[in-house]
Amino acid sequence: MLKITLSLFSAFLLFFWNGLNLGQPQISDGNKAFVAADTLPNAASWPAELDVTPFVGPDLTPSPACLAVAPTGEVYVGVDMIGSLGKDPGKGSIVRLVDSDNDGKVDQHTTFAMVDDPRGIISMGDQLFVLHTTFSKETGKASGMDLVVFEDKNHDGVADGPSKPLIQGISNPKFLQSRGTDHATNGIRMGIDGWIYIAVGDFGFHEAVDHSGKKLTQLGGGIVRVRPDGTEMEVYTHGMRNIYDVAIDPYMNIFTRDNTNDGGGWNIRFSNQIQSGEYGYPVLFKNFTDEIIPALIDLGGGSGTGSLFMDDPTWPAKYNRVPMMADWGRSQVYVHRVTADGPSFVQKEEEFIKLAQITDLDIDASGRVYLAAWDGAGYSGNPKKGFVVRAVPKNWQYKSFKDVKKSSEKELAALLKSESAVQRLAGQQELLARFPKAAAKTSWKIAEDKALPLYVRVAGIFTYAQAAGNDGINNLVKLTDDNDVREFALRALADRKPNIEKVPIEPFLKGMKDPSPRVQQAATVGLGRLGRMEAAQSLLAVKVPASFVAPAKDTEGPHATPNSAIIPGHIAVRALVAINAVDASVKAIGTVNSTIALWALRYMHDPKAVTGLIAAYGQAKDEALKKQIMVTLGRLYKKEAPYDGSWWWSTRPDTHGPYYKAITWESSGAIKDFLIGNWKKADEAGKQFYADLNFRNRMGIEEFGGEEVVVEKQELRVDLSKISNKKGQIGENSIEDVMLAIAKLPGDAAIGKTLFTKQGCVACHSINKSGPLKGPYMGQIGSIMNREQIAESILKPNASISQGFASVLITTKGDKSYMGFISEESAEKMILRDITGAVYTFKTSDIISRKEMENSMMPPGLANELSYEEFASLITFLSEQKK
Repeated sequence: MLKITLSLFSAFLLFFWNGLNLGQPQISDGNKAFVAADTLPNAASWPAELDVTPFVGPDLTPSPACLAVAPTGEVYVGVDMIGSLGKDPGKGSIVRLVDSDNDGKVDQHTTFAMVDDPRGIISMGDQLFVLHTTFSKETGKASGMDLVVFEDKNHDGVADGPSKPLIQGISNPKFLQSRGTDHATNGIRMGIDGWIYIAVGDFGFHEAVDHSGKKLTQLGGGIVRVRPDGTEMEVYTHGMRNIYDVAIDPYMNIFTRDNTNDGGGWNIRFSNQIQSGEYGYPVLFKNFTDEIIPALIDLGGGSGTGSLFMDDPTWPAKYNRVPMMADWGRSQVYVHRVTADGPSFVQKEEEFIKLAQITDLDIDASGRVYLAAWDGAGYSGNPKKGFVVRAVPKNWQYKSFKDVKKSSEKELAALLKSESAVQRLAGQQELLARFPKAAAKTSWKIAEDKALPLYVRVAGIFTYAQAAGNDGINNLVKLTDDNDVREFALRALADRKPNIEKVPIEPFLKGMKDPSPRVQQAATVGLGRLGRMEAAQSLLAVKVPASFVAPAKDTEGPHATPNSAIIPGHIAVRALVAINAVDASVKAIGTVNSTIALWALRYMHDPKAVTGLIAAYGQAKDEALKKQIMVTLGRLYKKEAPYDGSWWWSTRPDTHGPYYKAITWESSGAIKDFLIGNWKKADEAGKQFYADLNFRNRMGIEEFGGEEVVVEKQELRVDLSKISNKKGQIGENSIEDVMLAIAKLPGDAAIGKTLFTKQGCVACHSINKSGPLKGPYMGQIGSIMNREQIAESILKPNASISQGFASVLITTKGDKSYMGFISEESAEKMILRDITGAVYTFKTSDIISRKEMENSMMPPGLANELSYEEFASLITFLSEQKK
């Protein structure tokens, strides 16, 4: 469910998370508290400074996939009884919950609207924005995902009528139909700039249409944003795997919690999302890490879900103004202590609230945080699983927040100065809606007032930009002379593309020379958005750091190590590409700006770029420069095929790069002729350079050699019948008795390691990342599941199938059939491993049909011959795998 791509034990493992014991005595260790949960499940642990109490259970909110809280406290929960693997419509809804006496318990509830697979919700005034899967009335099959808006003007807790579409088709219907909503488009958040930010999973989308008719296509995951009226849809960042939500701070810094896969585990990456940035998944983040913005940290196995930037004065200082990131796989909310580091940040993660498979969290204007838990509802939802809890600081006192619909212009303006982010945004949006002219005047006073806190002035700047539009350009230009807010004035000036025609370029060119790296970054992004060629020289003057070095062959680059030094050059390159500065970049070859020019030219598939590079090679005297020109031409030989929505790279994509589905283009012939001509002149050592270039860029030029040969190790095949037919204590007793027995047995990890091989686990699972790709990676299973969960997954493999490792039936030319799980897949080939360990490699063009099976390939009974002590040892060994 919900972007669940975790390292599990069997090729099709069950993700059962047991509900928490109820009615246990209170325990405190000074830092964490464990409390009784009345008649509802509750969180397992949280800081002693908080009170976390049950709010609602599965009777009202089964399988809660997302939630949002209105500023006035109404809680909207997205119930998803389809889950991530379900295919049948009619099982989803938005439930509205009200705590009318503010005692922490639900007093009223309504079904606000019926929607399938809700994945994101925003409550703003009379409007409720919802992102959800759509189904065809004619076929009953998924037809895409839409961002829609409902209205409830009479505030009766039920939508006034059908929703209005803002964006249609923002996920791939083909894979929604075949896989469900697991890697689709997910959470939504609104920033103080008035944009709705959308977390897009790596299904991507083809020709999504916004309310103005604008179409957009995106291969893979990232962040897309759109105005609340459904216009101006655009890509904000790209190159993520399967983000579920975004956390946005008062200064429009955005944070996400993503994960990787690729057969080496589902490692969590926490990142700072910088506008126009490329984060590289899956084609650049391993072998081309010099070209990406890396994540801030790799945190090991997990599965990030909802997120929130906490910015509320009622919360303790140590838990305020921090991103809070939920992790479904770890059943944990984390706080990230972010510290400024040039144009980005460094971070330190801390455990915060433990909640059984947490999906989402949000806060109201009074400081109440609500957290939704999936609680073992499985991949297709469960009517008896799922709950919501409320978290508030100890000794917290409820203070009502007046409905902004009933607030005066003066009251709304005052909210812009609030210490609460929720109050600022609510006041801003209502002020813009009801008093647009007054909003411009009021917000300008706030924006220019140097006595106010910076976060208040930032709210004023972005409110003014929205209210004044083109009429506010001159005033915003004035603010670029103010050191404190220059960064935000530049961002606001370039924020809306329909308004940029009259924006002067001079403040941005000046900002490029500012001593502040954050101002430089805002100016660079702005120049890319303005799209004016006169910016090229300033962008080409950005220095490229020594860390701009490609990883060595067969070495994974540092894709999760902070590298603030690379960001200015990276963003400058993105801006050069955005303005298509081909001529200026070619002209800079061989100058002091050669490195960044050649970096930018890697993405400019323009005949002028190719002819310019070839000419520059002929004029170059420096051998190192000649090689760099060759490297650039090698990169340009192919390009990514236009995405048509007919394919997806699966949960285990080919990560070699630099393209996934590479094709030649009109200048490929000229590049090939030039490269071969020089190759013929090279000595043996020189020819190796071309072989390496051929390998790195997968050019497929046979003369060069160096192409990789994909060989997967054929392990000793396992006879599963000899294992499963034997009967020991495990095979002779019920699962319940087995679970009770091993709970009392510590087990011996050394014995368990031997059993891991003896029981045939090695046929489908690896515990070493350096080994061949197999089924779910086991090297970090202990960081995701406890002993009981691992044991249950082995004993009941058919209860649910681990996403990405479903049994697949392949039929190839010649009417030959093969069943197994896919251990590697690219646009050209597929590698399949069956349950015995046998490996098969197919050309994609030879595959006639491909069907995902309903049952696990792992048969039950593989642990039957074991004694309780042996089984406990196997479980202990696995639980200690936390690499």
